[in-house]
Amino acid sequence: MSIKVDKLTKQYGTQKALHEVSFEIGDNRIVGFLGPNGAGKSTTMKILAGLLPPTSGQAFVQNLNVQQQSLAVKKLLGFLPENNPLYRDMYVREILLFEANTHKLKEKKGRVEEVIRQTGLQAEQHKKVSQLSKGYKQRVGLAMCIIHQPQVLILDEPTSGLDPNQILEIRALIKELGKERTVLVSTHIMQEVEAICDEVIILNKGVLQDHFTLQDMPVKYPGKSLEDIFVSLTNGAV
Repeated sequence: MSIKVDKLTKQYGTQKALHEVSFEIGDNRIVGFLGPNGAGKSTTMKILAGLLPPTSGQAFVQNLNVQQQSLAVKKLLGFLPENNPLYRDMYVREILLFEANTHKLKEKKGRVEEVIRQTGLQAEQHKKVSQLSKGYKQRVGLAMCIIHQPQVLILDEPTSGLDPNQILEIRALIKELGKERTVLVSTHIMQEVEAICDEVIILNKGVLQDHFTLQDMPVKYPGKSLEDIFVSLTNGAV
């Protein structure tokens, strides 16, 4: 299993952000992580990335315990948080080389060239990050995520705030990346899930509502669109 979450609970004071959430994701799958704002998606992703400790329960990436083997997990995982923190005064090539050095990669310059080509940054590689459009900043974030060739990607709303053309470009890139690795991607755009995902996980108020494949969806929810399913599961209807 690429990702396994077992009875994951996260509590802030009296508020439960997650309540005994469990799911498993196999290899080379693109999984849409859905839920209303405040459902617990970002909390789950931060726990999987080793940035936030759970109150109880366990998380595993490539069969490694995230809490007990955090450094080993980080070597296998690429994480793009919702706000995509980048060093704005660095040049594109410079920030990628910095990331390559952080991961102590061999053949650093060659790997930087490779991810620049893979993420379509050739024309922007000599610009400062602050000079880039939001779409290209997302590409830089994705390039940083994959530079160490992780087996698992966790992407928190990677197309948020992009224009329609940029959204299509990032979707195509994610779909390509998902051919060789597992991708867990959160989004509020149902068409995005239908376009690139193999499976769907839906959270609401910190509780897992369902986990199903898009292939099985017509049988499990006959006559319903993904939007219908999302609304019914997050509004309390059946």
